[in-house]
Amino acid sequence: MISKLTLAAATAAAACALPAMAQDPAHRPGEEAVEPYTVADANAGVAPFEGTAMLEAFNGREGSDRIVDGMLDRSVADPRIAEIFVATDMVRLRRTLKEQFCYILNGGCAYTGRSMRDAHDDIGLQPADMGALVEHLQDAMDAEGVPFRTQNRFLAKLAPMRRDVVTR
Repeated sequence: MISKLTLAAATAAAACALPAMAQDPAHRPGEEAVEPYTVADANAGVAPFEGTAMLEAFNGREGSDRIVDGMLDRSVADPRIAEIFVATDMVRLRRTLKEQFCYILNGGCAYTGRSMRDAHDDIGLQPADMGALVEHLQDAMDAEGVPFRTQNRFLAKLAPMRRDVVTR
């Protein structure tokens, strides 16, 4: 007879052997349905920082979350780029950006969003759009008191994603 512990271990091992798929959006209140995709931390676009210094400079996960909220609030209100967000699922975007920042800052989060290329493929971002987003990110980091040198380290970490985000 198989024990409950053995059965639970076998079930967990089988689940780990299969590629993770996006969770049913019904389990995420307020989010729109999305096509299934493979969930992987690699989708975050870059490897996380080592250690905890960067996360601490961002005032932990709470500070990082405030930065994401500040950046998005500024972006939605900016007439230069507001149109980009009109058809965007802002609930999902806020969640996945918070996960991405937390993951990159080595805050112990998994990233469940799509790859940068897949997430931005049909948006048609231009270099000026990216410039405005970075401006809003810098303003949000300033508001959170993130030191300028630390901001530059974070922006340098994000920079390689530009080729997958800017598509026009």
